[in-house]
Amino acid sequence: MTRVVEIHIAPGSRLPTRSVPAVEAEAGRGLVGDRYHGTKHRHVTIQARDELDLAAADLGADIPSGATRRNITLAHGPVPTRPGERLRIGPVLLEVVRVAAPCRLLDDWIGTGAASALRRRAGTAFRILESGTIAVGDEVVPVEDDE
Repeated sequence: MTRVVEIHIAPGSRLPTRSVPAVEAEAGRGLVGDRYHGTKHRHVTIQARDELDLAAADLGADIPSGATRRNITLAHGPVPTRPGERLRIGPVLLEVVRVAAPCRLLDDWIGTGAASALRRRAGTAFRILESGTIAVGDEVVPVEDDE
């Protein structure tokens, strides 16, 4: 079992993310206040802190969770990657859409080589199936197909 350790949202593209203690997740819409709210499928992105730490070791520099522009950071992975896999964070049900590729701008924001260090560690994009509040400290539970 893992837990949410950080939540970040950004009001627009290329605008800095800000850390929040909790966020409202709307089914079929996204995270309230985030740049992807209202998009069709990319409602929330999730990464794991232990994967960021491995990438930081490869890079030789810190990788702050918010600098990756992902929304939810878990204490540890693995984060599901297969389309259709589901997670429950608190009351919110999420479904994998696809693996999230590292943004090429990460080299500018974090340091040269950041995008490469984050390859296969950049998290997963999910759609929100059931609404609710996601908060730091929430338990993250994989959901079996028969649930």
